[in-house]
Amino acid sequence: MHFDPRKKRDHGLPFNPFKSLVVPRPIGWISSLSVEGTVNLAPYSFFNAVSERPAMVMFSSAGVKHSQANIEATGEFVCNLATWNLRQQMAETAADLPEGESEAEFAKLEMAPSVNVKPPRVAKSPAALECKYVKTVELHDAEGNASNCTMVIGEVIGIYIDDAVIVDGRVDLSKVNPVARLGYKDYTAVENIFELTIPKVG
Repeated sequence: MHFDPRKKRDHGLPFNPFKSLVVPRPIGWISSLSVEGTVNLAPYSFFNAVSERPAMVMFSSAGVKHSQANIEATGEFVCNLATWNLRQQMAETAADLPEGESEAEFAKLEMAPSVNVKPPRVAKSPAALECKYVKTVELHDAEGNASNCTMVIGEVIGIYIDDAVIVDGRVDLSKVNPVARLGYKDYTAVENIFELTIPKVG
């Protein structure tokens, strides 16, 4: 089959397959603070690293959610690593709670202080990226038509890693089992890890 994703339901399928074809997608489990000091915690499956030097990450969502509003107001956030052991609580933090209520409290998650930023990290997550807000990019299509989607970009200024997952100087992902988003309601866990060597030419 072939279809135009710009045309709603042009694919003729019960669900849009687009998100099931760009997979697996890492999950940005974003913690932020409201101006009043309430902890917000939400998972974003449109998330990734976009630069190494400076270390930068981005996440995107449709509509201005609490995370984006908090980050733009306070200038800081944390990306917590979502893992197999935390998968259910991660899903619970996706609940659409009223403004002023904390998803971390709703999911009964203990939070721990960050070092360089005010928003806390998920205490049981084996890794967290402490970020300073850089900018928000308003997205539009190829013809310049406005979208309700935005991309929030942050610079990583501090990284927490649980010493227990560092083996021989490397992060051992087999001890972490990160979860990633597939399409629909499907997720996956990183369990099968292999190495590939890029050939040298010339």
